[in-house]
Amino acid sequence: MTGGPIAAMLERDEPVRWVFAGDSITHGALHTLGWRDYTELFSERLRWELRRTRDLVLKTGISGWKITDLAADLDWNVLQLRPHVVSMMFGMNDCTLGPDNVCAFVSTYRDVIDEIREATGALILLHTPNPVLPYVGAPRADQLATYRDAVLEVARETGAPCIDHFQRWSAESEGTLQHWLVDGFHPNEYGHRALARSLFEALGIWDPVGSLTCQLPIPRLPAA
Repeated sequence: MTGGPIAAMLERDEPVRWVFAGDSITHGALHTLGWRDYTELFSERLRWELRRTRDLVLKTGISGWKITDLAADLDWNVLQLRPHVVSMMFGMNDCTLGPDNVCAFVSTYRDVIDEIREATGALILLHTPNPVLPYVGAPRADQLATYRDAVLEVARETGAPCIDHFQRWSAESEGTLQHWLVDGFHPNEYGHRALARSLFEALGIWDPVGSLTCQLPIPRLPAA
């Protein structure tokens, strides 16, 4: 995605309104234990380190939400903010509805994207959720991969770029994921830094030499 239309927004002279919608992971509540979540790390990187001080980074994610919740509250949660870019991460809670809900998930997600584009003209950025550890159990451990595939299907159907955190995290050792997840599925401060790194890389703003935000440690453990 580096060099695409969303990355080009970083070169605009005019300020940009960035809206991050999602569930508890985007909300960044409780499980971050006071540390910055990935949206807040993005804000620091963008508004201070890149000196885009008039850009607005608006986090509207709400713990427990599914894509149907966003659809029902879209005017308040997104449209009234007149965003230029809307980032969305859903699937972690949606997957608890099981395989019979996948088609409805895809359809609702697609409708939300269409409505945002029609009402605001905003660019859309999708994220797959991070994987969970096996001990989390059903239904998340059993269904999340299916919903990750559904998010990728939405991305293909709508032409929206998608950052596949699920794939990236699945390549890590279980010990690393234990370090990144506070309860087996909610990212802690390290997990949010990993999410932010993937976002920065996608936008072409990852700089581990010149950026203090990019220098924050993200511990990795070798496979057992």
